[in-house]
Amino acid sequence: MAVSTFSFPTTILFGPGAISRLPAELSARGMRRPLLVTDNGLRATKVFERVSALMPGAPVFSAVDPNPTEKNVLEGAAFYAEQGCDGVVGLGGGSPIDAAKAIRLRATHPLPLADYDDLVDGWKKITSALPPFIAVATTAGTGSEVGRSTVITIEKTNRKTVIFSPHLIPSLALDDPELTVDLPPHITAGTGMDALTHNVEAYLSRPYHPICDAIAVAGARLASENLPRVMADPKDIEARGNMMLASMMGAIAFQKGLGATHSLAHPLSTEFGMHHGTTNAVLLPVVLEFNREVAADRLADLAAHFRSPDAIERVRELNRICRIAPRLRDHGIPKPSLPALADKAFQDGCHLLNPRPCTRDDLMELYRKAW
Repeated sequence: MAVSTFSFPTTILFGPGAISRLPAELSARGMRRPLLVTDNGLRATKVFERVSALMPGAPVFSAVDPNPTEKNVLEGAAFYAEQGCDGVVGLGGGSPIDAAKAIRLRATHPLPLADYDDLVDGWKKITSALPPFIAVATTAGTGSEVGRSTVITIEKTNRKTVIFSPHLIPSLALDDPELTVDLPPHITAGTGMDALTHNVEAYLSRPYHPICDAIAVAGARLASENLPRVMADPKDIEARGNMMLASMMGAIAFQKGLGATHSLAHPLSTEFGMHHGTTNAVLLPVVLEFNREVAADRLADLAAHFRSPDAIERVRELNRICRIAPRLRDHGIPKPSLPALADKAFQDGCHLLNPRPCTRDDLMELYRKAW
């Protein structure tokens, strides 16, 4: 047995009403003028009003795209400096929280963002010299509020780039399920399937990490049990809380790695703007079938946790419950684009940890089957 490193340092404040603790948590971290990072859609909601009222006078940066870009980060970092901010609060789902992480990084790390790419060991250039950061989740999907990475589309390559470092973990993750009850059904569906996918792919990924494995199967079970509940009753606060836990557990578990689903999904977001969680939902059954033979034991474990005869069929059933159309063509993806998408998917590092090795042609075939 080889020597391994396991790390779970995220501080999480979780539960209904937890958001009321935000002023005290800002004060405890010396954040007198934090930058509030969100997106324009959320800025128009009552959730934003509720949170921003707890930090009066805080400058707000909301120019964050659904798939955050290098431009968003550079503009946000310039605004942070211009406003004389001393910390960051990220409010929203994965996009604004990922953007907030990268803005925080840029505030003290001046190299081009591409230099911090995980594929070129950019983590070695990231130090602990970062301003304090509180992440406030408003969805149960990416779990970015507990993770040590951010995903930003770099302008030069138009590729989703993973920037990873333990130093990127928020100073505090604040998860209040009350902030999720008014989500539109399609966002609840897409983010919920994102949480499921993170847990499933983390469990199936190749690295040795029994602690993450245990978290991943428990998170997958929570998502399988509670996503139908929140789709049926959006005000079910217990189920909403369980989905937030599933989301966090998936993000904690995927420090172990992900798989081919994510390599296939990332180009669909950058090239066609597909919602990441919805994309994962469409692709996951196809990739699981590809992995079935080499991952039979682990798929059987998941089936037992799902209380289903077959884990892959349970994923399809959840997609039907969420009313997610099953084919890429249903989401406006043109068939002639598949070869170029396969090229980009092969450049994405997530498939390197897939339980079954993937060639570029394998990824192309998976796109065909999903189309």
